[in-house]
Amino acid sequence: MTARMKNPAYVLPTAMKGIGTLVKAIGEGGLDHALQELVALRVSQINGCAACVHGHVASLRGAGESEERIASAVAWREAPFYTEAERAALALSEYATRIADQSRDRVPDDVWNDVADHFDERELSALILVIGLTNMFNRINVTVQEPAGTTW
Repeated sequence: MTARMKNPAYVLPTAMKGIGTLVKAIGEGGLDHALQELVALRVSQINGCAACVHGHVASLRGAGESEERIASAVAWREAPFYTEAERAALALSEYATRIADQSRDRVPDDVWNDVADHFDERELSALILVIGLTNMFNRINVTVQEPAGTTW
């Protein structure tokens, strides 16, 4: 499978500057990098982005994450491998990604309160930006049919 076109961020190079700025801001938030990758993996699974799932799995493996944790991200609620903070981040990730599936209270207060109990404002900001940026990448890659295993 080949992509329909080059990634739009490469076609319009100014986009890369904006993306780079967001990535830098996320890094300033103090959110654990492995958690960023775990959240991005879950968001990418929800959105069916093969290229991103492949990339986040590779990043998690490279960071030393266990195969149990990587393989169970899709069923994190039932798996015993995640901390309460990670569960809160994953719950927020799912609600923020599936906003069209909710008729009201798109991110319920109990989900927000739980994640806010585990992360300070800077970490929460980074988490929200990771979720949003991953959703953007997923939508671009799914639209242009970026194949799994692509190196950027």
